[in-house]
Amino acid sequence: MKTPIFVRSFSDEEREALQAGLRSKDTFTLRRSQMLLASSRGEYAPKIAESLGCGQQTVRDAIHDFNERGLAALLARSSRPKRTRDAFEEESAEALREMLHRSPREFGYHTSLWTLEMAAQASFEEGLTQRRVSGETIRTTLARLLGVRWQRAKRWITSPDPLYERKKGDAIG
Repeated sequence: MKTPIFVRSFSDEEREALQAGLRSKDTFTLRRSQMLLASSRGEYAPKIAESLGCGQQTVRDAIHDFNERGLAALLARSSRPKRTRDAFEEESAEALREMLHRSPREFGYHTSLWTLEMAAQASFEEGLTQRRVSGETIRTTLARLLGVRWQRAKRWITSPDPLYERKKGDAIG
């Protein structure tokens, strides 16, 4: 069981803002106000979560946020990460580029075309990254460090026939 957590005591201004938040059209502000006021009455996070139909951790997060930021906690923040973790160093990014210039068959895959997920798995297995990364991490690494945009490979039809180019031109034109 997690240790009980309660909201800090309110100033008069904060209490008025929380009471006004109960009439807000913004559901985030309304829910946060309900959680914080319930906590100030001495209700425990699991009880608040049950009465509001949300998760216990959601209530704890709201209390922590208010204790740290005050009334700013009534406004929803972006859920976007502040920064992405760099999974590849410059040397390993170059090794990734070299790996992608080779056939996936050399790495035990039964296809001749790389996918982002396949490249992520192979880069982990080859020791280019410390942990398994996502395909999107491969895409951003290629763009950020190497200036390369990921595009799906196209299958080109070729033939060993010496007259192939002439025949192909006749068929298309």
